[in-house]
Amino acid sequence: MSAVEATPAMRHILVLGGSGFVGSALCDALARDPQLAGARLRVPSRRAQRAGAVRMLPNVDLIQADIHQDAALDALLKGCDAVVNLVAILHGSAAAFEQVHVGLPRRLAAAMARQAVRRLVHVSALGVPEGAPASAPSAYLRSKAAGEQVLREAALAQGLQLTMLRPSVIFGVHDKFLNLFAALQALFPLMPLAGAEARFQPVWVGDVAQAVVASLRQPQSAGQTLECAGPDVFTLRQLVELTGQLSGHPRTVLPLPSALAQLQALVMECLPGEPLMSRDNLASMTVPNIATPGRPGLAALGLGPTALMAVAPAYLRHHQGCARLEAWRALHR
Repeated sequence: MSAVEATPAMRHILVLGGSGFVGSALCDALARDPQLAGARLRVPSRRAQRAGAVRMLPNVDLIQADIHQDAALDALLKGCDAVVNLVAILHGSAAAFEQVHVGLPRRLAAAMARQAVRRLVHVSALGVPEGAPASAPSAYLRSKAAGEQVLREAALAQGLQLTMLRPSVIFGVHDKFLNLFAALQALFPLMPLAGAEARFQPVWVGDVAQAVVASLRQPQSAGQTLECAGPDVFTLRQLVELTGQLSGHPRTVLPLPSALAQLQALVMECLPGEPLMSRDNLASMTVPNIATPGRPGLAALGLGPTALMAVAPAYLRHHQGCARLEAWRALHR
């Protein structure tokens, strides 16, 4: 049976986190996909007026809702054929990680049971330990692991058709990763860097979006955990140096020893707004953010990874020249 013949008809897909960086790319990919373009996408947001990236797509219904409320989830799920969960945070307290990465999946699974919706694609993260949340070194990874466990238990108990995707750090035009380092290097003459030897296998946001699309199109992906990683492994230091070169502001990178790295992260945590780095981030980076040998990945969905150098140079160029004001604005958005 072909993939086209195996794809069930989908009229309504709920995309949690659909107005964010990955969600915007996903909604665009779904709107362009020949098999799923006919589906209406329900994209909830607490502030629907800020979801400009997806507002103009013809198949998106923006709905103002609090997805952490059971009644809201029930209303959003009514009549849906599938759900994609992209909701995640990188910074916060242990309680915040628990609410977003564990509590929401638990509420979502229960609401899906009540509304008889079975298909779920859940986007998690590389580095999540298998079956032992407490063994992870950071609150972020522990909560991600616990959320995965909740959904696996739901898959067994209620027949949830679950596909789990684990991406490495995601890059793309509007990312807060490479763009952040480009902005910092436009502002400062030296780059003190915590976690300089941490390893990543960056994956393009377009590939992650296509992985979700392919998972929805391929029912046989249910029950699988797939890793989404690019073709190349970099240390954080290499990524920062490369970003400086591509943005026209190459800076000397000064790796910090552990004690100074912890101090730097603590200071950043105390600054107003979302921190650029936290001690929990440092703990997460002790786990290599790279693909596991032998684990199925993008190839299992019929996809090939896009190299960072095929995409990043084009969008990092806007940091070149007299970009200090724009860099400052990027840091304070």
